[in-house]
Amino acid sequence: MPVGSKPNRLINEKSPYLLQHAYNPVDWFPWSEEAFEKARAEDKPVFLSIGYSTCHWCHVMAHESFEDEKVAEILNRDFISIKLDREERPDIDSVYMSVCQIMTGSGGWPLTIIMTPEKKPFFADTYLPKTSRYGRIGLIELLEEVARQWKTNRKRLTEAGDEISDYLSKLANRKTEGEPSKELLKRAFENYKRSFDSKWGGFGGAPKFPTPHNLIFLLRYSHLEKDSESLKMAEKTLEHMYRGGIFDHIGGGFSRYSTDDKWLVPHFEKMLYDNALLAYAYLEAYSLTKRELYRSVAEKTLGYVLRELTDPLGGFYGGQDADSEGVEGKYYVFTPEEIKKVLGKAEGKRFCEWFGITSEGNFEGKSIPNLINNSSFEREDSEVSALCERLYEYRLKRTSLHMDDKILTSWNALMISAFARAALLLGSKAYLETAIRAEKFISEFLTDKSGRLLVRWRDGEAANLGQLDDYAFYALSLIELYDATFDLSYLKKALEIAREMIRLFEDSENGGYYIYASDSEQLISRPKEVYDGAMPSGNSVAALVLNRLALLTGDKALNDAAERQLRFITGAAEAYPSGYAFSMLALISSLYPSLELICVSSGKEAPPELTEFLRKEPVLNLTVLVKTSENAKAVSEIAPFATEYPIPEQGSIYYLCRNKSCFAPTYSIQELKGLLDL
Repeated sequence: MPVGSKPNRLINEKSPYLLQHAYNPVDWFPWSEEAFEKARAEDKPVFLSIGYSTCHWCHVMAHESFEDEKVAEILNRDFISIKLDREERPDIDSVYMSVCQIMTGSGGWPLTIIMTPEKKPFFADTYLPKTSRYGRIGLIELLEEVARQWKTNRKRLTEAGDEISDYLSKLANRKTEGEPSKELLKRAFENYKRSFDSKWGGFGGAPKFPTPHNLIFLLRYSHLEKDSESLKMAEKTLEHMYRGGIFDHIGGGFSRYSTDDKWLVPHFEKMLYDNALLAYAYLEAYSLTKRELYRSVAEKTLGYVLRELTDPLGGFYGGQDADSEGVEGKYYVFTPEEIKKVLGKAEGKRFCEWFGITSEGNFEGKSIPNLINNSSFEREDSEVSALCERLYEYRLKRTSLHMDDKILTSWNALMISAFARAALLLGSKAYLETAIRAEKFISEFLTDKSGRLLVRWRDGEAANLGQLDDYAFYALSLIELYDATFDLSYLKKALEIAREMIRLFEDSENGGYYIYASDSEQLISRPKEVYDGAMPSGNSVAALVLNRLALLTGDKALNDAAERQLRFITGAAEAYPSGYAFSMLALISSLYPSLELICVSSGKEAPPELTEFLRKEPVLNLTVLVKTSENAKAVSEIAPFATEYPIPEQGSIYYLCRNKSCFAPTYSIQELKGLLDL
């Protein structure tokens, strides 16, 4: 909502976050060389504020400080001020978030950085109140003190900026290498075991984050090691996350994280990447256990994305805000009286009893629907589902949520993977069509004329050269699409993207992949992110992608790149392997016996019985290459080793290799199951 009549420079931007600040009295610049040139010309320090449009505390700081005339007066007089959307420029955010973590021991958004005109930071923090309180320095006092020291004691500030910049460069360029081993996987499992909450699921205390890749690791580790304890940890967490208020029982989808230990009270923002990864985790659990609850949760999550986060052109929006009309969670909470008014007394009472809606409430006098005390939570009730649909329609009209409608390549790729996986496991043509449309969106709107990926698209404009996450996540989504369709064009494109990733991002001297490309804007450091936080790191996904592609194609260069990357992520993860869950998934793909299946068919497409087999039987570490009468030449070009496999006159032949040793060909899925001990 505009607070002033005159817009600042941000009015010309596309980012929803920057546009939220376009009417601040602060004389904001977007990140640009113009801003730094002005800082140098006027001899002023740079104030950098980083956030994103669905960030609750970003809104709080904006209302308290950036809409305040006194704060604006100081910033406009003594600083050059830059606003940055972290989702548009994850490279810049990564560099300065590292600064904050080094200087303060923690990080988060809004991120507040003060630096020299040479981009060297000397102060870092997150949210700051307008004035000092509760032992926390206020923004006004901070700005006044920095302005004073800039004039009287600048040497100390610039020396601090030099020191932190030098440290970041050394950190980014150190050599990291280790030897992959199952012992590292066991240590990751033991770490999870020590921090596991046996009552409510999850790891550690509040706040609790879903971190789906932790759960996927535990599920696969359990399956491969026949370990019931890791399965129990994963299942208990998946069950209780669904039962709590972190899951939207009316509209589907998950909020960002839980503020308590039983997953009841979330931080209400919904992010695309969380829902992509969680849908994938529940699908993984369904595949391995066949428990219908997991299928249902995955379908409800994907249904939410289809209804609320899908652009008409096929891409997916970034997320929805926690706040409605300036109040966090207002959109999601109810009183019993309101429920009964909408649904009627009898049906309203039933809904309240089912979802724990009480007069006392569980969130600021109102109730978040949940199933924590509902022993029938696993039973699908068509009447309750119908009541949820009615309440959903009412909720849409009652109040609204801000939508961050920019479309990000990396996050879209994660959601494509989830829909492609759902299409394969659930046999859904609708899910497959959704995944295909979203991939076409990236291909058409987030790829420039030279074939380079771009970071974001909004309002008809794509911008910013693609970064490691964009390339690694997109390559993985293309592999998932190949697995769901056996359309060779997806495998071919995955190879092209992976080879470009190696060319643009790999550190050939010290190992690993930089976050931004060799020809992108060069910042004060060029970091490599390996830690798997809310999202997997580009490095861990790159390791999995390279290993999968090497197995599918037999390409020696890709195999060498995969081995280099596996050694790199092992070295990075050795100290604390449970913080590198997706890296552990990549190690699983190399440490356990690989299974390569080549299906050669006389038909034009993959035989339906193969797709049905892959849907019903969970076989980990299996890669499948399909050669048909239609694609034989193209397969031979992509995977030359497959040239020698003859096309049969009729039917299909299955060639299975296990751990670099090949079995005699089989002629039916039943024979194949025998080889796989299924």
